Amino acid sequence: MTSWRISGSFLSRFVFGCLQFLRFGRLELVSCLFPACLFAGLAISKYVDLPIARYDALLIYCLGLTVLFWVVRLETWREVAVIFGFHLVGLGLELFKVRIGSWQYPGDAITKFAGVPLFAGFMYAAVGSYICQAWRRFDLRVSGYRPIRTTILAVLIYANFFTHHWLPDLRIPIALGLLVVLRRTWVFYSVGSRRYRMPLALSFGLIGFFLWIAENFGTFLDAWNYPDQVNVWHLVHPAKFGAWSLLVSMSFVLVASVKSLEGRLYHRGAPATVATAQATTITPADITAADITAANVTAAETSPQRDDANQS
Repeated sequence: MTSWRISGSFLSRFVFGCLQFLRFGRLELVSCLFPACLFAGLAISKYVDLPIARYDALLIYCLGLTVLFWVVRLETWREVAVIFGFHLVGLGLELFKVRIGSWQYPGDAITKFAGVPLFAGFMYAAVGSYICQAWRRFDLRVSGYRPIRTTILAVLIYANFFTHHWLPDLRIPIALGLLVVLRRTWVFYSVGSRRYRMPLALSFGLIGFFLWIAENFGTFLDAWNYPDQVNVWHLVHPAKFGAWSLLVSMSFVLVASVKSLEGRLYHRGAPATVATAQATTITPADITAADITAANVTAAETSPQRDDANQS
């Protein structure tokens, strides 16, 4: 009888774990809606003859997607503004990298400037869209976030993408510094009625890995090519995985900078989703139903809205 109870308990936990995994996957898929639509556009434009240049059509398509997501309220105007910031940051990097020959964009277009099609910034905007969508759908909360130190490292990451062509490449020291700064930073998220947590640095690595996979699909669809892919396509070098992980950390800072002001500059009185020393103080009246649910699970799964988590 005891053995049967143990077996039944294990089976119940296993089934629940499988269901949670499926729920997690569904939330991830919905959060990736903009990137998925972008890749659909890349695939269609590669294999279907278009009346205008491919990159011009992709720019119109991505602008239309952005407007559509805002109109149907998949993204708020504030999130659209953040995504536009991703576009500008990415476009600046693209202009430099193409100029020095790191990669190239095949084909001509009216909207191509200095060898870079203007649609290219939307590939970075897609990362921003994913982060904004996931933040809302997983009810993300971040504890122990150090905004000043993290922002400084994010700026250094962006600068190193430029300077390593002439100065020593500092990506490894910067990555180590980021691990030190984020060693006590946790991201809390909900799947169904359960609350979980993960080290923020680990989430950067996981997202970076999937972005590397996405980059392989992008080069396969001839959205852009590295010099050694011009004649024959092959996998992007695995070292790019690390570069994407660093880029994600920089992207996160853009979103977190806005989220840390939640409850003060907008949604006044609401609890901030990024816990810093400057974040809005949480009062009992601000606690949501999701926070109450989170408080009833194990200590490892509780919400990070705690005074001791508000570290600068």
